[in-house]
Parts: sequence; C-alpha cells; structure tokens
Amino acid sequence: MATPGGPAAQQRPNVIWLFGDQHRAQALSCMHDPNVRTPNIDRMSVDGVGFTGATSGFPLCCPFRGSLLTGRYPHHAVVGHEYPLPPGQPTIAQPFKEAGYHTAWFGKWHLCGWQERNGRGAHYISTPAQRGGFDQWVGYDNNNSQWDSWVHGGEGKDAFHYRLPGYETDELTNLFIKYIRERGADKKPFFASLSVQPPHDPYVAPPEYMRRFAPAKLEMRPNVPNTPEVQDLARRELAGYYAMIENWDDNIARIRAALDQAGLSFNTHIVFFSDHGDMHGSHGMYRKMNPYEESIRIPFIISGSTPRYGNRVGRFPVPLNAPDIAPTTLGLCGIRKPSWMEGSDFSAFRTGTGPLPSMPDSAYLQTVVPTGHANSVNKPYRGLVTRDGWKYACFDGMSYVMFNLNDDPYEQVNLAHNSRYRAERKKLIGRVRQWVADTGDKFNVAED
Repeated sequence: MATPGGPAAQQRPNVIWLFGDQHRAQALSCMHDPNVRTPNIDRMSVDGVGFTGATSGFPLCCPFRGSLLTGRYPHHAVVGHEYPLPPGQPTIAQPFKEAGYHTAWFGKWHLCGWQERNGRGAHYISTPAQRGGFDQWVGYDNNNSQWDSWVHGGEGKDAFHYRLPGYETDELTNLFIKYIRERGADKKPFFASLSVQPPHDPYVAPPEYMRRFAPAKLEMRPNVPNTPEVQDLARRELAGYYAMIENWDDNIARIRAALDQAGLSFNTHIVFFSDHGDMHGSHGMYRKMNPYEESIRIPFIISGSTPRYGNRVGRFPVPLNAPDIAPTTLGLCGIRKPSWMEGSDFSAFRTGTGPLPSMPDSAYLQTVVPTGHANSVNKPYRGLVTRDGWKYACFDGMSYVMFNLNDDPYEQVNLAHNSRYRAERKKLIGRVRQWVADTGDKFNVAED
C-alpha cells in the first residue's frame, strides 16, 4: 500500500467515476434500505462526503449522460432518448487533457444516437468522433443484455470489437483494473470513468448473487400499492435488482484494492453516482422518467484520498444536478471549469479548500422529449425540488404534482390542486419560471 508521503503524493490527483445505470439513491444499506448490503459503498460514504440532495434532473440515460459529460442542461446538450451529443460539443475530457491528464472511458456510452428499434444493439460501432475526445475508449453505445455484452474501440488497424467473456460488471471491472495497473507505472495523472449497465433491467446477476434474494421476503417501500399485480412484479424485479447492486458493490471493492496495489490510493478521488433511479412499483410505476423520488434521487459520494487537501467527510444537503458533476470533478483536481459548462463546482465540500460554496435553493427538473415508454409519464414537464423539502412539477400550462417532502417523504399526498396550499404553489411556480429563464429553456409553465 502506498503511503501519504510516497511518490503518488508528488503529482496532481487522479479522479475516477464509478457509476451504474438506474441505481436509485435509496437502494444502499447506508441509506437504510433493509434489503441490500453494500459495505464497500457504505465505506465510501463514511470516509467521504455524501450529497444527500443529489438529483437526476432529467431521469433518463441519454440526457443525463449528455449533461454529465458537458456540464450543460439537457435542452442544450442531449434532449431525449437516442439523441446524440451535438457534433463538435466538447466534453470533460478536453479540460482534463489540457491540464496534462490521460483520459479513459470504459463501458456504456449511450450518446451516439443509434435507434434501438433498428436492431443493431451491441453491434453498433461508434466512430472515434462520437467518443467524447477520450484518449482511451472501450465501450458500447447501448446494450440491455448483461450476459451478452460487446465492447469496441480503437480505429483503423487498431480497431477492435469483441464479446466480453462473462457478466458485464465483472468483465468491465477487469478492464478497468488493468487500466489502473497501467497507470500505476506512469507519473501522468489520469481521469477515468467506469460506466456499467447494471442495475438496469433486465434484472439478472451471477447465480451466487441471485440466490441471496427471495421476492416474497423483501420489505417494500410504503408507496408501492398493495395490489397483487404491482406487488408481484415489483418483488420479482427487485430481487434481481438488489443482486446486481451487491455484485457492483463487490466489484467496487476490487477497484479499491487495485488502487492500493498500484500505489494510487492516496492520490485518487473516487466519485460514485448513478444516472437516475428506478420506480420498482412505487405509485404503481416502473423504471424512470417521472419526478418522483425513486426516479430522480441518485447516490453521489466523493471518496478516495489525496494528501494535498483536507478531505472533509460527512453528508451535505447539496441539490447537486447532472450539469454540476463535471465542474465538481474538475474542481477536485484544481482545474477551473471551462466557460461552456453551465453547472456549479461543489468540490470544496470534499477538498476543504477555501470557504464552502453557497448551495442553490433547488434543483431543476425536466423532461424535454419524452420516450413513449410505458408504465411512467409520457409528457414533457418542468419542475424543481427545493433544499428545504418542497417538490413541484407541471405539464404544459397545468400543475402536475406538489409534495411537502418533510411531512410526506413517500409522496402520497399530492397538493398540486389543493387550494389550501395556493400561496406555496405560486412561489414554487415562480421559481420554476426563473429556472426556465436562467437556463435559456422554453416551456409554458403553469400559471397557478
């Protein structure tokens, strides 16, 4: 194991992203989910900082990833499902490379704009221009089959495309660990991302993990309707979902061990998060795309160790949104965000450098172009969730939902059309209207 005074301490800090797809914030043992055990993620929560207000403002793979990589809001980056990154749009890779970093991406990308209905799936080959400017890129655009996962990369005579030999999360972790070992022998700092498909559906994991969960024994959230159809499906899917999360947790332990062995543990920030949540029967809904807590809340933890900084620990109610992740990641390494990024840098909550930045009063919620998927919400909406516990969303010209999360954390009492709360509703509508104006969005916000 490296020591704080060793060679790693002499270079700029490294930073890695570890994130899964559809992993809701509530599905961790450190968040008191009684069904799942995530000791390695829990450890990061203890020795790092957790942003308990972290939000997926547009809870859908492609728009989130567009905002993640560009630091821009979805209506300026990726507006819907199967839309590509705008041609020529810089990503977080560029400022890292300009600062002397090696950059690498492993796993799911979902930003090339290929159409799922065309049937190409895992065999779609991206062009180098579609890969965000990363020095090394090993991944796939989209694939909903974790036991039949293909990756590609390179170009020209160095191009490759092959099937991973086992379960996706395990195999992508193997590739990531190989990269970490290579970086341990190089003094150049690096930024690397590992993006895995699980716990996205289909909800399957290796047998030793699937055996841990019996659907009938799971403890359901109080807002899952007690009807046989909803309960049966939610329980079956949750059993696989939790199995996938425990497998991911074990792979994170492998990554941290690899950092230790490569002598990088004391100079690497680890940023753990997800692109959005998963309803799993709450309010009778499934998957994502709506403003409910199970859909929009994501885990967001900054852990690891760097001797240059104080490394605060604890939990903060920062309403961090997807466009804030890139500026915050750059800030962890002392790199200013470029002018084209719209998000905020909250890295000081971890690094301890200077005064803490002011927290925004709310996070902006959007669905710009809906997917048409079943079992969720198929209309554009805008809204917000406030730091002091209110949530509001509206359809075109009409209020949709409004909740007091302090009194009603499971969102079982919709106040959007209750005249008793008209004054509070008008304030929330005014703030949504301000978000629309401040971000250059276009939407017909409700009047009352």
